[in-house]
Amino acid sequence: IQKDADSSERVLMDMRWGLVPSWFKNDDPSKLQFNTSNCRSDTMLKKSSYKGALLKGKRCVVLADGFYEWQQQQSGGKQPYFIYFPQTKDAMDEGTEGDEEWKGWKLLTMAGIFDCWEPPSGGEMLYTYTIITVDASKDVSFIHHRMPAILDGDEAIRKWLDFAEVPTQEAVKLIQPTENVVFHPVSTFVNSIRNNTPECVAPIELGAKKEVKATPSNKVLLGWLKNSQEGSPQKKENDLPKWKSQFIHSPSPKKTSADILQQWLGKQGEPAAKKHKA
Repeated sequence: IQKDADSSERVLMDMRWGLVPSWFKNDDPSKLQFNTSNCRSDTMLKKSSYKGALLKGKRCVVLADGFYEWQQQQSGGKQPYFIYFPQTKDAMDEGTEGDEEWKGWKLLTMAGIFDCWEPPSGGEMLYTYTIITVDASKDVSFIHHRMPAILDGDEAIRKWLDFAEVPTQEAVKLIQPTENVVFHPVSTFVNSIRNNTPECVAPIELGAKKEVKATPSNKVLLGWLKNSQEGSPQKKENDLPKWKSQFIHSPSPKKTSADILQQWLGKQGEPAAKKHKA
């Protein structure tokens, strides 16, 4: 983001999902004629959309509670699943502001590539990213044959982000399927992009009527998500992100500390551990 920045510094910022290459010449980034939301690991060093940014060390980590994937059914429909990191007992403990270590929900850390695009006619820089995908691990391959490249652990994250100390050819070795995920089926309620509520991740019982169930095992998860949603303007149902100017940011040089990440995480609340596997 800053050419003279220390490669060990970390910046937390908003970017638009769907990479716009720096070489794109149209003044309207939405005119890009191919989908760059995901990037296959086996071709990312061959395709011009990603190769340049990757070789320049523009590597990022995409944070998420988890991700959805849809399993093709013999009946012709698709069953959605919510996939995420296993949660430890610490996720049930109530944290306090100023804690040195985050003890709440363990966010999924997906490997990504970003790029910086400037309109040919001039204007603000647009930061965009793509999520790298790999062949699905054995445990989740029955749901779908692909999955995000997940960086599992602080060391993997450090190596992926440290573009100066870890060259591209070494960094790409970190891009592997991981078995360290758990999942549960969720309602087709999630199929509509208009639905942006905690019920999207509520576990359901396959074979039963596919409706949201409030069981003791997921009430705390739903409660945490509702509190997080109410406390964050970006998560309000009536304030969904729009593909407009809020995705264009001039990053502040002050956001170069892990403390910013801790501060952001501290606002999310603390859910119960969830280790249900379908």
